[in-house]
Amino acid sequence: MAKIRTVVLILITVVASYFVGLSILDDYVFVEASPVQPINFSHRIHAGDRKIDCQFCHIYASRSFVAGVPSVQLCMGCHSQIRTDSLEIRKLQGYWERQEPIAWVKIHDVPDYVQFPHKRHVKAGVDCQEDCHGPIATQDKVTKSAPLMMGWCLDCHRDRVFTGSDNKERQGPRDCLACHI
Repeated sequence: MAKIRTVVLILITVVASYFVGLSILDDYVFVEASPVQPINFSHRIHAGDRKIDCQFCHIYASRSFVAGVPSVQLCMGCHSQIRTDSLEIRKLQGYWERQEPIAWVKIHDVPDYVQFPHKRHVKAGVDCQEDCHGPIATQDKVTKSAPLMMGWCLDCHRDRVFTGSDNKERQGPRDCLACHI
């Protein structure tokens, strides 16, 4: 009877470990399928071909914890004149006419308990595409290119020398309390 209990316990442990492992691995997958977005927005055209700086659209990145997504008003600033006959721009115009924000599906997301300060990273000279978000300027559909997990962040902080807005080089904080106070 003890052997049967041991086998059942081992079997339950293996099955539970499998499902826990799947959920953990999901967070470590670097490139994920892109979710369907309300508008087929191409970063390749805007950030790549047109060389529009990230912070032109993500206006809060240098001064807030969140980078923010562009408002319909910002998009319409250009697209009231440019490519107005495109199907995707007509979708944008629909949001503008209804005075409705675009319900983008978030791709680069961290758990709710994490407070990631975009502003500190921007001011430290961290490159959005090289260091965190991957080759956004080459993507028609954005995909997650980094796990955005604590271990990944710690690796960067341990291994990097940053150039701050004062042009001084400094080692990334090695002590967790440097950020988590």
